[in-house]
Amino acid sequence: MNSTTLSSEATKALMKRIDSIPIMDTLSMEITGLEVGGCTAFVPRHERWNGIFETFHGGILGTIADSITCFAILTQLGAEANVATTDFNIRFLRPCHTDVTCHAEVIRPGKTLSLAEAKLYDTNQKLVAVAQVSYILLE
Repeated sequence: MNSTTLSSEATKALMKRIDSIPIMDTLSMEITGLEVGGCTAFVPRHERWNGIFETFHGGILGTIADSITCFAILTQLGAEANVATTDFNIRFLRPCHTDVTCHAEVIRPGKTLSLAEAKLYDTNQKLVAVAQVSYILLE
């Protein structure tokens, strides 16, 4: 993973932390971009993650948004920062029948609370869901 705005040391430390999180392996998430204030990931769709209508389950899409916004926050707070979700809101815009790309950006980094947003797209580049997530820095 290369980054044009993060040092190679920061990128390496962040990827080490991200790779240690079990949900990354569980959902086969692949980080495809890391920049200061942003993170992009690809997640393949598997039938075992279907919801009632044979589409990507909304709870899984929410988990993806929560994870990727967290990583975007860590690009600014540092790979070792201990953060926890305090507030999560997602709006589903259409059913998703394909793999997903999630792009998250920090809206406001803070000393205590930080806010980020995520946009999830299907393979046809159609917007599937949007989310906003708040994180608290734990010390």
